[in-house]
Order: sequence, then structure tokens, then C-alpha cells
Amino acid sequence: MATPSGRPRPLSKRSLVMRSLRSVAGQMFVLQVALVVLLVVAAVVALMLQSERDTSAEAKRRSVAVAETFANSPGLRAALREPNPTSVLQPLTEAGRKAAGVDFIVVMDTHGIRYTHPLPDRIGKRFVGTIGPSLHGDTLTESVNGPLGEEMQAVVPVENPGGRVVALVSAGLKVKNVANEVDRQIPIILTAGAGALGAATAVTALVSRRLRRQTHGLGPDEMTRMYDHHDAVLHAVREGVLIVGADGRLLLANDEATRLLELPPDAEGRQVTELPGLESDTVALLASGREATDEVLFARGLLLAVNQRPTDRDGGPAGTVVTLRDSTELQAVSGRAQIARERLELLYDAGLGVGTTLDVTRTAEELARIAVPRFADFVTVDLADAVLHGGEPSARATDMRRVAVHGIRDDHPLHRHGRLIDALSATPRAGGYRVGRLASIPDLSAAADWQAQDPALARQILEHGINALIVAPIQARGAVLGVVNFWRTKEHDPFDDEELSLAEELVAHAAVSIDNGRRYAREHTMAVTLQRSLLPRALPEQDAIDAAHRYLPAHSGVSGDWFDVIPLPGGRVALVVGDVVGHGLHAAATMGRLRTAVHNFSTLDMPPDELLSHLDDLVGRIDQEEAGTEAAAAVVGATCLYAIYDPATRRCAMARAGHLAPVVIHPDGTAAFPDLPYGPPLGLGGMPFRTEELELPEGTQLVLYTDGLVEDRGRDLDERLELLRATLADHPGRSPERHCQAVLDVLLPGQPQDDVALLVARTRVLSPDRIADWDVPADPAAVSGIRQAARARLDAWQLSDLEFSLELVLSELVTNAVRYGSPPIHVRLMYDRTLICEVSDGSSTSPHLRCAAATEEGGRGLFLVARTAERWGTRYTSQGKVIWAELSLPGTVGAPRIPGLESLGDLEELL
Repeated sequence: MATPSGRPRPLSKRSLVMRSLRSVAGQMFVLQVALVVLLVVAAVVALMLQSERDTSAEAKRRSVAVAETFANSPGLRAALREPNPTSVLQPLTEAGRKAAGVDFIVVMDTHGIRYTHPLPDRIGKRFVGTIGPSLHGDTLTESVNGPLGEEMQAVVPVENPGGRVVALVSAGLKVKNVANEVDRQIPIILTAGAGALGAATAVTALVSRRLRRQTHGLGPDEMTRMYDHHDAVLHAVREGVLIVGADGRLLLANDEATRLLELPPDAEGRQVTELPGLESDTVALLASGREATDEVLFARGLLLAVNQRPTDRDGGPAGTVVTLRDSTELQAVSGRAQIARERLELLYDAGLGVGTTLDVTRTAEELARIAVPRFADFVTVDLADAVLHGGEPSARATDMRRVAVHGIRDDHPLHRHGRLIDALSATPRAGGYRVGRLASIPDLSAAADWQAQDPALARQILEHGINALIVAPIQARGAVLGVVNFWRTKEHDPFDDEELSLAEELVAHAAVSIDNGRRYAREHTMAVTLQRSLLPRALPEQDAIDAAHRYLPAHSGVSGDWFDVIPLPGGRVALVVGDVVGHGLHAAATMGRLRTAVHNFSTLDMPPDELLSHLDDLVGRIDQEEAGTEAAAAVVGATCLYAIYDPATRRCAMARAGHLAPVVIHPDGTAAFPDLPYGPPLGLGGMPFRTEELELPEGTQLVLYTDGLVEDRGRDLDERLELLRATLADHPGRSPERHCQAVLDVLLPGQPQDDVALLVARTRVLSPDRIADWDVPADPAAVSGIRQAARARLDAWQLSDLEFSLELVLSELVTNAVRYGSPPIHVRLMYDRTLICEVSDGSSTSPHLRCAAATEEGGRGLFLVARTAERWGTRYTSQGKVIWAELSLPGTVGAPRIPGLESLGDLEELL
């Protein structure tokens, strides 16, 4: 830009450098530099090509000379006739190689097999190169990629006195090792190029300085463009520009400044204080010369944004340059834009901060906190009481509960959190809830229907300064879940129409989250109820173990974890713990099906591995039945651990399907994980399960658990398992109940992320004096002896009242074993909660209960056993089968007896 006097304004050093590169001198300098660099590059390339050609020729010459010299050396032909030419020639070739300055000398036979080589491991191997021409007496040179790298080699024949080629000699060296002149010549070329470049720079600098003095650093095009810009500023720019000299005279005013200030045509050159029509504030600013940034002045009915800066910062003449911009409309638009931006920010923050959880109360509190004080002074949220429990809201506003209250002050008279509110049908709150439309009350003091709800409370609200209200219904999927009340005090204007729309958007966003939370609460409550109903409410009575258990549902929902204690025949007990993959209702329902299946399979008295195989088939069928349904992805399998403990033998048989191994706590307090074979998870199919048997001393404790107890995203599973073992160890006197609590305190101090099932069982042992057993010969006459022995044992146990029932059961079971079974036959009596009678034999045939006809002689024995015993059944072993029956002890409720059957005589009459 030119100065007021018409001379170009001096430029900064950076501007001068940039402009110099675009000037004629700068362009000439760039051309000279390019020419010098091109010449230097061409010289270096030519030198390198020449050096490469000379180097190759030198390498060929030296290779041929060394090879021919060694091929004609005396004693070579004699050495070739030696039994081991290598031992003679290798030292000679190495000495010659070092003396001649080549990289290798190789002597080979006419087949190319080396006798010598600098690398001994290459001796005896085929020569790398062409030997055909040399076998005919010619000398050959070639470049190859040999064992030493890129090499130039020569192959020379060795002829006997008769002219026949008897061997070949090859000598060569790597091309890069040939000395050349390029390393010495390149620095000279570069030095010369640098000198030429320096000379060109000096010449260009002298020319550029002279041109810069004459043109102030500007070329013709730039000067033309500068004057074009000057005209544009004067006539085309829609922003006023004024230049005021140091003496207060107006030096320049463009067309826009003339229009905005209504300056006269002769304004330029006059003092700004003498210009007519200017306001005093404008004159004072222009005459002061101070800096101003977007300072708003009133002139001619317009709001002008004024910027003023001095012109002498870069060495120019003293004065100021002033820009003027009409901001009358902009001020009004920017005010509206500011309000719109604040509302958009509020909606954005509500989108991020409202509905962060599935808790309806938390969502209501988040909405209240977001809206205060940016939209309202107080916000209250009332929800239908059924919504808080996951239910459907009613059509009346008589059961609304206040779940959130927030305001700019805490001393407000509004109803507090938790208050049940019963709104009258004529009030805006009840109307908004029932109709589902937003209601606005700009002046509460004049709203009689609002004051009718609670006149005393309304008076307190008005006295507190609250004067405006919006009642916005919370609607989702066609149902009204509650209302949000936005309150404003007299210090702010009432809500306008745009703010009503904003209130609807805020509430609509919260309504979706509240409805999602309500539906989640309903589903969670249903799932928890279902799961609780499917889990054992209390452990069954039995004498095999002392047990304690814990079940903790996950924080985010329910899962398919379960545990069980199942009494089995013979005083035994089954311990079960399992985990269905997935969460929610489907996992809980599947858990119930599997738990029922385990109970059913356990009544068949299967070994653990066989029971898991049947359970695996069941899970596979469940997956097939649900294939293609929405629930198919919810459950993909399950894990289970099944154990059977026999207090009579102290043996525990267990098997697992993808489940974690239990912890065994020995009576001395040591704890360890048993080496239990691992089986695949249930539902995969095709893989067998294996049962492992452990002998457990009395007082041993088994700790069964699901993976929710030990899995932690922040720690390795092995670390958590070791922590579990350490928590259980070194406490020999700790009860199962205390073990449960200690484990939860250490491993789960907070709410678990997954369901946790924990079962601790301490073993008992049936005293040997309560067990009696006899081997029975395969003779029907032995039945009476067994009855007498059993009668004597009952007398010792003071169970004489059971003699008749036991004799009846023994007679039938032993007789059937003798008649239809096979040896060995064994009888065992156990005195536990019931009197248990077991008859085993080596046959796998199973007895069946049936109703005999009046004309049949037999078929009534098992019928009598079933009517006499409380329970009876059959279980199979690896040696045969066991038929068992349980008799109720005197004084307990047992199985119904057959009327009139009190003695063996009565039995004979019945039969």
C-alpha cells in the first residue's frame, strides 16, 4: 500500500526476502543456481561413469594377468598329479592371492570342481561361472555374483605338454575394491561448483540491491496490482477506510466511509475536528490517535464497529488508519444467535448428560440438574408410582411421586423428594398428565386453577418469587409416565414460545431414557423373581455334609448361575454348581431347565460322567430347538460341576464340564485344587467326560463356585484363583458359613459384575458301628440266616419296631438276588436318618414293579417292598447293581402301610 504522499510504504525484512525471490533479480539468481547445480551434477555423473568403465577394465586386466601367471607357474602340473592336490595348491594360491592383491585364486578340474578357494568350505564344490570356452583353450573374463559378492573373474586353461587342457585357474576380485580417482576428483568438482554458486550469489545480490533501491522491492506486476487494490479499497470495499495524518488532517476516505459518515466531497485534507455532521464521540476517537478494537460508536442512526491502528509501526509516516463497519443489523442477529447457541448447547449437554444409566430416578435428577439455572430457576419431576417399579402408568394423576427437585436455592417451598402427590383434575398438572400436552402459565399469581390445588402452598410459592411455570408431560410409546415442572422467578422473563419448544425437546429426550429404565426395571424384576424361584430356597436335610451357600446377583442383571445339594440313596449326597452362558430372562429360564434335569438325572443314580453326558445332550437339543430365534444368541452353552459324596466310604466322585475346579480344604487347614480332568462345556457334544474319585477324611471341606467369583478384567485368572486358595487356607477350625463370608469379603468387596454362586460343604462320616454288611451265598436257604443277623443288628440299634418291615424287605430282595441275579451277593444295612437296606449282586438285570393277577403265583414281592419302604430303587455299578430300600425310623412319618399286614403270618394270608 502507498503512503498518503503517494510513495510506496517500506516493507519488512521478511516481506523483502519473499518479494526478492519473485523479482527479476531473484529469478535470475534462481536460474544461475539451477545452472551451476546442473553442471556439477553432470560432471559428477560423467566422472562416475568414466570411473566405472575404467574400474571394470582394470579388474579384467588384473584378473587375467594373475590367472595366466598362476596357470603357467612351474610345479602346477606336478601338483595336479598329486593324490591330494588341495594340500599342495591351497597354500600356494593363498600366498599368490595376497601377493597379487586379488580376492581369490581358484584351481579346479575340467569339471569345475574346486581344488582351492579362500573360503575352505567352498573347496570341493562346483565353480560359479562359465568354463566352457576355457576347456577349449580360450581365456574368459566375466562378472558374476559369487560367494564373495559381485566379482570380476578370469578363467585360464592349464595345458599339458601335449596341448590338452588338464585343469583351469580362475582369479578375480570385487569391482568395488579396485582403486579409482573418483574419490579424489569429486571434492574438486564440488568445490568448483560452490565457488561458482558463491560468485553467482554475489552478483545477484548486487543487482538485487540496486533494483530494490529503485523499485522499493516491487516488480512492475506488483506495483500495478498495488494500485489496483488501492482503487478497490477506495471504491469497491464495503467497509469504510479512513487515514488520518499526525496533524489530525483526513488524508484518505473511501466511498463506504464517505457514505457511513456522510462526509462532504472536500473532506480529504481538512481537520477531522472541522468536518460537519460528525458526533462528538467519533471526532474524539479520530483526533486522539489511540488504538481501538471493535469499538461501537453511534453515528447518523447507525451502530458502527470502529478499529483504529497507528501507521508508523513499520517505519511509515505518523498517523492512523481507521476501519468502519455497519453492525446495526449484526448486533440484533448476534443477540438472537447467542440465545440459539445457548439453547443448542443445552440440548447437546442434555443429550450427553441425561439418561446415562437405566435408573429412572437418576435420569430425572440429571434432567433437573441440566436445566437449572440455564433454562429454569427450579425444576421438579413427578413420575407415576408404578413407573418406579417397572409397571405401566395409570390414566389418572393420583399416584405421582416426586423423584427429583433441584433449584438455584435450597430454601424453596416446593414439595420435597419422595412426596406422593395427588393432583386435582382441574389443575394444569393433572391436565398435562391426562391429556399429554404441555401447559404454560406465564403468571402464577393470576392462575386460579393452579392455586386451587393447594392454596397455602401456592401462596408460599408466590411469596418466594416464583411466578412462571411450564408443565411438560413425560410421554413414551403413547403413555404418559409423569410430568416435569419448570419454574421461573420474577427476576427472569416468562417462558416464550421458543422456550416451550425447548422444554418439549428436553423432556422428550428424558422420556426415552425414563421409559427404557422402566422397561429395564420391569425385566430385571421379572428375571430376578424367576431366578430366585428357580434356585433352592433352603438346603435339604441330610447327614452327609454340613453346608453353607451364598448367591449374589450381578449388578447389571441376572444370569444363569445355580447350585444344589441333592440327597441320594444310601445316605449319599450330590453337590452341583453350574453357570449358563448369557444374562437375562432366557439365561435364568435355561438355568431352571438344567437344574430340573440334574434333579431328574440324579434320581436315576448315574455316575457324574454319565449324568454330564445326558446334560450335554439336553443343552445341545435346547440350542437346536432355539436355532433361528431371537434367543438363540443368548445361550450358547453352560458349565457344570457334579460331585457325589458317600459318607459310608468317604469317597467323593466328581466330574466337570468346562467348569472351574473346586477347592479342597483338608482338616489340617491346607487348601489345594484337585487334579480333576477337564471336560468341554455343555452343548458342544461329541466329547466324553471323566470321573475322578477322591478319598476325603472326615472334616474335609469342598468349595464349589462359579466364575463370577474369581474373574476380574483387571487381574489374571490365576492370580484370582490363588487369592481364593490363600483365603481358604490355614484356617482349620473355620466353619463353612465363615468360609463363605471370608471369601466374599476378600474377593468381592463391592457389587459383582457377574452372578456368583458359592457352596461350601464339610464332609461327615457315617460311624462304622452304624453299618452292617454280610456276604450271601447263592442259596435260598441263606435268606433265613440273613434275617436273623439283621434282627440282631436292629436290636443292637434299638430299632426292634422295624424288624418285621426289614425282614419282609430283606426276604424279597435277597430271594430275588439268589433266584435271578448272579454272585457275588452282598447285603448292607446303614442306620442314618432312615434305615437303609442295600442288596447288591453281579447281574445287571433290573427288577420291575407290576400288579400280579389273582391267578398268578408270584409278582407281588416288589409290590410289598414298595408299600412297606419309604423309598426304593436300583442303581448300577461297574460290578452289577444295587437294589435299595429306605425304612422310616420309629416316630417319623413314613410310607403308608398295608392295612392288616402286621406279621409274616398276615403276609402268608395276603399272598
